Amino acid sequence: SPPQGLAQCAPWLDKSHPEWTRRQVLNTAMAAEKVAREGRRDQAAIASRSAAEYFGLQILQEGGMSAEKNSTRFIILSARRCFVKSARKISICFGLPHACGTLYNILSHFIFNGLNMFKIESRPIPDRPFEYRFFIDFEGNLADPAVKNALRGIQAEAVDLRLLGNY
Repeated sequence: SPPQGLAQCAPWLDKSHPEWTRRQVLNTAMAAEKVAREGRRDQAAIASRSAAEYFGLQILQEGGMSAEKNSTRFIILSARRCFVKSARKISICFGLPHACGTLYNILSHFIFNGLNMFKIESRPIPDRPFEYRFFIDFEGNLADPAVKNALRGIQAEAVDLRLLGNY
């Protein structure tokens, strides 16, 4: 399985099957496909229920992760925008001028429009001292008037606002 899958299941594997040798592959689907293709009874994979069903594998153990509510997000990248009516989370990124109050002003658009932020991170912009790109995840759908209003305000104040997705 991939390194993340092995790490998430390490406590259970250490306790239940310390004798098992662990091998890394790129992703859980590839692990399931390898086990199905080789058909060896001495191999197993950490994978999703859907991967097990797709490759015709028997599920030996449910759970086993160190965090039971753990989940993995997958994204689909496209050159064109795709609208999903049921999407409830939005990810954006942007830069800001290096000046007092700029981040505060951006955050006011979330407060004013009643939007719940899940996460904010900053990353330095290479070769531009004291300049950062901010990444924000917040609750909403692009069709919501409050979201549209907040994004208009952020667009007016931010540098290079990018919509990363609505999912």
